[in-house]
Amino acid sequence: QVQLVESGGGLVQAGGSLRLSCAASGSIFRLLAMGWYRQTPGKQREFVASIGVAYGTNYADSVKGRFTISRDNAKKTVYLEMNSLKPEDTAVYYCRVLNENYWGQGTQVTVSS
Repeated sequence: QVQLVESGGGLVQAGGSLRLSCAASGSIFRLLAMGWYRQTPGKQREFVASIGVAYGTNYADSVKGRFTISRDNAKKTVYLEMNSLKPEDTAVYYCRVLNENYWGQGTQVTVSS
């Protein structure tokens, strides 16, 4: 069983930055591939970024060059650094354990124009 708690969301102006954090419980975090997803009302949840156990990363085309995913296994935390934010990045952001049905509760990110 893994519990995930996101934090760091908020309101920011277009062009600004935010860093999201996702803290995990349990002792096997270093063995888990992790991902960030986002969802807006009326739309399906979409993939944003992922990081594997060997620190390999993948990004959605819409965030490449602006977002950076990272992890700190000692702190059992995965991060999403978001720069050059756009209004279309507004969403609830969720972290998850890839290939498992473990999700956080989500954190709201709102980007004003």
